[in-house]
Amino acid sequence: MTENIPPDRCRIVLIPPAGTSAERVVSAFAGGDIASLILPQDDRDEVSFQAYAEKIVPTAQAAGIAVVIAGDSRIAGRVKADGLHIEAGKAELADAIDRLQDRMMVGVGGAKTRDDALELGEERPDYIFFGRFGYDTKPEPHARNLSLGQWWAEMIEIPCIVMAGSDVASVQAVAATGAEFVALSSAVFADGAEPAAVIAKANTLLDETAPRLEG
Repeated sequence: MTENIPPDRCRIVLIPPAGTSAERVVSAFAGGDIASLILPQDDRDEVSFQAYAEKIVPTAQAAGIAVVIAGDSRIAGRVKADGLHIEAGKAELADAIDRLQDRMMVGVGGAKTRDDALELGEERPDYIFFGRFGYDTKPEPHARNLSLGQWWAEMIEIPCIVMAGSDVASVQAVAATGAEFVALSSAVFADGAEPAAVIAKANTLLDETAPRLEG
């Protein structure tokens, strides 16, 4: 969150694509409200990923943005991140929650069906993510992710994040599902894009069109 009172509608989760510099990630923060930032390791080794995260985490947290490290709980601890994101089955998720949830949030992705999602939801993660890093290659969100997000938001109290498309206007389709969060990635960091301007546009679209969420 980048305001004292976060908006009562679908909010942005920022996921930098592979190869995005730390400086470019930080530049997006000036665009307005961002609830959280998920940092994937991509092809970085452990040392370079930790160094990358260390350039971003303090600035993000100072802006009120929760930082979630994808995949490596050790690095999440070392850089004092707010959470860990894992793509895992029920047993691995249960283990991560047991070890870490008293110290940081634990979110999960990887569900491709309702049954997958319900099984993961039984472990009470802090959120569930519908989508895949790096697969927002079309202007519109993937239809399956929209369908899962709408079903989940209607049925389950655990918050969900739904991956948007490569066009910033696709945040509107995600918000219409009732999902609490919309993930933006390539739309923000495309060649020639100004990250802060894209974030600002996304927030304007959400302010104008997103349904208000209870609580």
